[in-house]
Amino acid sequence: MTTATDAAVTELAGLLGRARAGIAFTGAGISVESGIPHFRGKGGLWTKFDPYKVAHIDTFRQDPAQYWTYSLNHRRTDAEPNPAHRALVDLERRGHLRAVVTQNTDGLHQKAGSSQVVELHGTSHGVVCLDCEQRFPRAQIDRLNREHCPPSCPACGGAFLKPTVVLFGEALPTEALQEAQSLALAADVMLIVGSSLQVYPAAAIPRLALEHGAELGIVNAEATPFDGRASVVIYGKAGEVLPQVVSQIAAG
Repeated sequence: MTTATDAAVTELAGLLGRARAGIAFTGAGISVESGIPHFRGKGGLWTKFDPYKVAHIDTFRQDPAQYWTYSLNHRRTDAEPNPAHRALVDLERRGHLRAVVTQNTDGLHQKAGSSQVVELHGTSHGVVCLDCEQRFPRAQIDRLNREHCPPSCPACGGAFLKPTVVLFGEALPTEALQEAQSLALAADVMLIVGSSLQVYPAAAIPRLALEHGAELGIVNAEATPFDGRASVVIYGKAGEVLPQVVSQIAAG
């Protein structure tokens, strides 16, 4: 195991400092440091709730109340970007990252200031009616949900308002997937932050980059299946590691 030693941080800083077509690939681990609960692993939400009841498209179509009740009690709307999000913005501004490809739906990368964010699993900030296809801001539907759960469509009165996130049983958004693949094909470095790299097809993006010549740098709380093929692996908190990396790059 490689912890965030000075040598490891220096090695990662060197890798990213050389990058001219770098891509960051982020997962739930980066948002955990902003107070958003993770889904998998010890203490994750899916150890407390059955994801196939509250987050599967088939179940949603049968009974959307299960999802909206879960949302009413557990949705976080007050999370703020943490130092890891801001470090990625700094790397972008210095010319070492072209984009962030994320599995997260919380919008914290955009809130931090990242200019190009590819959301592989959609965004939790929107809602679409499956009946009339009208789209609404999530805040508007959350207000309706607090008044009556599940909420009805303000446009057509339909009962199937769905968040614009990818539920279990749904395909990834075609445009986002294609954009992520194009970025991966052109990448010289891919920085993995806070992802177990076990959820497919999203985890195929780092694999694609690796197979087309990119070097991998990984910052994660625990081991991933890609560790053996990465140039640098650091186990630790991204909010502590990445600002150190940026400081070293800035120092030249």
